[in-house]
Amino acid sequence: MYRIILALGLLVLLYFLLRRTLREFKGLGEPDLLPPGKNHMVQDPVCKVFVPRGTAITEDIGGQTYYFCSRSCAHKFQEQLAG
Repeated sequence: MYRIILALGLLVLLYFLLRRTLREFKGLGEPDLLPPGKNHMVQDPVCKVFVPRGTAITEDIGGQTYYFCSRSCAHKFQEQLAG
């Protein structure tokens, strides 16, 4: 009886490991990619407020795009990087 339970537990574990590996192989496990659409909420790195991507102030710094709730937060962020 214990062997059956152990075998089922190992099969379940194997299933989840295979599923995770296949997702990473297909590229579905990349959390850094933002979904398309202007209604996706992004977080301001300065004041930690969430704003819709379509209305956010964007700055390209060092090849990366940052999203801000206002020009003052974008200015503060650039000052933090410089100092």
